[in-house]
Amino acid sequence: MSGRIVNYYDQSTECEGYFSMPESSNSAPLVLVAHTWKGRSEFEDGKVIALNNLGYAALSIDIFGGGINGSSTEENQALIEPFVQDRKLFRQRLISAVEFGKTIDGVDPSKIAFIGFCFGGLAAIELARSGYQLSGCVSFHGLLNQSDEPLQKVNTKLLVLHGDKDPMVSSDQILALQNEMTESKADWQFISYGNTYHAFTNPMANDIEMGTVYNHDSDMRSWAAMSNFLEEVFSNVNK
Repeated sequence: MSGRIVNYYDQSTECEGYFSMPESSNSAPLVLVAHTWKGRSEFEDGKVIALNNLGYAALSIDIFGGGINGSSTEENQALIEPFVQDRKLFRQRLISAVEFGKTIDGVDPSKIAFIGFCFGGLAAIELARSGYQLSGCVSFHGLLNQSDEPLQKVNTKLLVLHGDKDPMVSSDQILALQNEMTESKADWQFISYGNTYHAFTNPMANDIEMGTVYNHDSDMRSWAAMSNFLEEVFSNVNK
């Protein structure tokens, strides 16, 4: 495996991602990894390597552009706000990353999946809502804010992995998302992990007052659920 920084564009915005793939003579499925509200970091780049170990090429993307990282709650909130408020911009930034990923040598462009964490989890859901066609999208402890853009026919399978005690997601938002996906006739799954807070996959999350707490068991279970999901969606391509 040989990881490298890659630069790509969404119109005039230059984005800085991290790409790596397992050594193979065959073209590999690609999994894109969307970051938390902080921006692309070692956490997401580490998921790229973990996905390589499952046999997939992987690209951690840069939604904000310029490789920006927030350094406080206030900065992080300011970074995600333009995308939460403008879903057309949000969708376009995500689609640009996927389109770039399809052009990378060694990637099978017919087998593309997208996963994301926290704000990146919302990105995975928003990409599914856009109608863009992928093999699958996975949201880990994602925000579930409703979109003000029209829901298109969902053309990707969706897996949502959620902490039951996540204070950043209301029961109304959960129900609204489930109703939205059902009404669009999407192929969707929603798994809720008991006694589990927001950011449960991040070992650095330990702020009970904010509701961000690492949970080892839920981390392992959600990764296994994602692994099974990816194996399914990639094997079903062209069937």
